[in-house]
Amino acid sequence: MDGRTLEFYETRGKEWAEAHPPDSYGRELDSFLDRLPPGATILELGCGDGRDAERMIARGFTVLASDGSPGMATLASERLGRAVPVMRFAELEATDAFDAAWCQSSLLHAGEAELPGILARVHRALRRGGWHWASYKGGHGGGRDAFGRFFSYLPRDRLEAAYRTAADWAELVIVSGRGHSFGGAPTTWHNVLARK
Repeated sequence: MDGRTLEFYETRGKEWAEAHPPDSYGRELDSFLDRLPPGATILELGCGDGRDAERMIARGFTVLASDGSPGMATLASERLGRAVPVMRFAELEATDAFDAAWCQSSLLHAGEAELPGILARVHRALRRGGWHWASYKGGHGGGRDAFGRFFSYLPRDRLEAAYRTAADWAELVIVSGRGHSFGGAPTTWHNVLARK
């Protein structure tokens, strides 16, 4: 996460969180969780205010939620009632430790050149057969939104290439569609489901 992106989440993180209904969570989350065995261990990178982690915990999963922004980690800690560590993607060192890795609108803040290395870390952190889900904004090359946040804005073929460069995934599916971003801007989204 670059400095301007971090500054947004440090100074406007509460505003970002309040733009979502208080009891909402990722709309693809439940179908992802349905793939996992009861009590599975889930890594969440970029947990934001902890809304998705809260849902995972409510469904009986063991969750390690983390965020690269200290301010967002604090919001998540308050929501979950437990400490949420500050961890940047490049600091992930786990090996064969998780049944799943959930990355809702988080890895898209990494530059295209950084992404394969980060995905290799995610792959290494998963146990064999473990599932990974992530969402990315589509486009044609990195840039900033109206709020100064950096996004990789990858076209689908280059996103797939980043995954295939990172690791030998047993399954890899990318589904694209239209949606919105913070502030209401229409956005193309690529949702990735992969299995180690």
